[in-house]
Amino acid sequence: MPSRKEIQWSQLKVGMLVLVATAVLVALIFLMTGASGGLFAHQVVLRCYFPNASGLKVGAPVTLEGVTIGNVAHMRIDQSHNPNPVEVVMRVSAVSLRDLHTDSTAQITTAGVLGDSFVDIDSKDATGPPPLNNGELQQSGAPTIQSVINTSQVSIQEINRLIRKIEVLTDTLNSSRGTVGELLNDPGMKKKVVSIASDLQTITATVAQGKGSLGELISDNTLATKLNTAVDQLNTLTANLNAGKGTAGKFLNDETAFNNFNSAMSNLNQILASINAGNGAIGKMTKDPETAKKLTDLIANLDSILKNLNEGEGSAGQFLKNRSLYNHADQTLDQAQQLVKGMREDPKKYLVIQLKLF
Repeated sequence: MPSRKEIQWSQLKVGMLVLVATAVLVALIFLMTGASGGLFAHQVVLRCYFPNASGLKVGAPVTLEGVTIGNVAHMRIDQSHNPNPVEVVMRVSAVSLRDLHTDSTAQITTAGVLGDSFVDIDSKDATGPPPLNNGELQQSGAPTIQSVINTSQVSIQEINRLIRKIEVLTDTLNSSRGTVGELLNDPGMKKKVVSIASDLQTITATVAQGKGSLGELISDNTLATKLNTAVDQLNTLTANLNAGKGTAGKFLNDETAFNNFNSAMSNLNQILASINAGNGAIGKMTKDPETAKKLTDLIANLDSILKNLNEGEGSAGQFLKNRSLYNHADQTLDQAQQLVKGMREDPKKYLVIQLKLF
């Protein structure tokens, strides 16, 4: 029968064996499933700032393109980094640094719709150097689940408002209020609409048969022929212009005509410039006050003379206004004409020559 001392020693050996086995098991678990590459793997610290934690917790996984490379070590609020005050400190395996870059981006996402939050790092388009220990990564601008939910709530509210407006509109139509409501519920309005539709159908049939002005316009080929003729004439006119025929064609294609036009415009500009400078009679009339005054006085005198003529003053005015003077002058001219005619027919009657001898 073993002694008490031997039993205690056996129990001690069993306990030590259990402790060693437990330690080995724990080490194997860390080595096989550790998020950062194992219990004794070298780790580096990275930081990132987010506008909201979005349910992220300390110990949450940190993934690179979906592959776990570390976990969240610490989180705190840092108001000096507004509008991204949430600081997330991550511990990642140093081995993964070869796949990380200073321009890599991180975002908080969830495993499915209702899963736990974790940090996912995107390096697909990054080209910068590997980050240093305690380096900072930029947060991705991709929308989070929470932001999508918030946006969806706003959209749902707008849809609800639209539905309420549609309900109000439907109630209005059903209660025969408004033109559309009367159209849907008033039998008289329905009859009017049917009558209008029938009239439109009749008009359409009449037009299709070529009756009336509109029907002839649509059905008669004469209009199409005239239109084609007009188009042909327009094409001919365009061709003549391009060929330099006619005055307009020469002006468009003949450099001589164009140069003559430019020369005429230059001369006109010179004339206008001379007038503006006060040269010549027209220039003096426009620029010289004395000449302008003389012209004004001349026009005033001419206006006075015409006014006197219209009022019958003076010989010329009497001749224009006095009918008897006009008649006497007309009679005198007739008598003079008869006298001249008589002298031509019988000059001896009017001309007598006497010769006397002393």
